[in-house]
Amino acid sequence: MPRVQTIEALVCQAESNTTLISIPGCGDISLADNQCIPCKGGVPPVPADRAQALLKELGRGWSLNQAGHLERLYTFNDFTKALAYVNKLGAVAEAEGHHPDFYLAWGKCKVEIWTHKINGLTESDFYMAAKADREFEPFRVGG
Repeated sequence: MPRVQTIEALVCQAESNTTLISIPGCGDISLADNQCIPCKGGVPPVPADRAQALLKELGRGWSLNQAGHLERLYTFNDFTKALAYVNKLGAVAEAEGHHPDFYLAWGKCKVEIWTHKINGLTESDFYMAAKADREFEPFRVGG
């Protein structure tokens, strides 16, 4: 597995396509285990090359839309499950202080994430995207 040195942590690509961060004495944590850091504005968005690298660390299905926001469509067996997912992820978003946009319809929910204060992406946006994937696991169609 390739390793990259970053701020006293080693980042490696795991076989499951989930990025793990190894911090000496702390064990491995995934991108979803990071806490979102509120943006107060006045900071630049992550550079395009860093955004692409973080995008690769997310589960499949995530993309950058025309506005440069993270976006993913989740599918469900019915409206009730899609609504339950929105409520579950909404509670996580509220706890993190990081609020994605939800587009809810029968059997599907599109999640769009970006940092509104800078109209761009921060690393916290990728953390929130990974949390969205984690919350989707119990709802996975066919699973």
